[in-house]
Amino acid sequence: MRKTNYPTKHNYKNFQGDYYECSSDCPELSSHLSRCSSVRVKNGAWVLFERPNYLGRQYVLTRGEYPDYHHWKGNTPSVRSCHIIPYFSGTFRIRIFEKPDFSGQMLECIQDINQLSDVWSPGGVHSAQVQDGAWIFYELPDYNGQQYLLERGQYRRFGEWAAMEPTVGSLRKFQGLLK
Repeated sequence: MRKTNYPTKHNYKNFQGDYYECSSDCPELSSHLSRCSSVRVKNGAWVLFERPNYLGRQYVLTRGEYPDYHHWKGNTPSVRSCHIIPYFSGTFRIRIFEKPDFSGQMLECIQDINQLSDVWSPGGVHSAQVQDGAWIFYELPDYNGQQYLLERGQYRRFGEWAAMEPTVGSLRKFQGLLK
């Protein structure tokens, strides 16, 4: 099977078996591949989702080769949708809140924070407003653990960025990559 788009997703480890290439967002990959065990990102930056329609665990991938799902820190070869991350240049700004609906203590960030607990005492992030750029929340400090891509917009509750808990250990701005 050969389709023409980016990134290339393969059925088996090490780029073996059938593949499908994406050049734009794809809300449903299972009609093209039964599983995705390796990915080659030729251009840009992408977020892979474990469920259709951009739901479930997220994995942000930049240009490079990922010979098996462990290389993108995946738990399974289940990739059911993908979204291209647009390139952004300019200022980055996000506001995080201790309570839903943008209430409680607020912290405005314009720089990466590798240990959120050093500057944020409430213990959880329940809502966020991305005012400029795109940001990645990580559930653990030092940019580890589950990833959540937040693009410009308002997130009234942590479930709106697909999190099951309000745990954010670190966050970083994400520019995407030029093609």
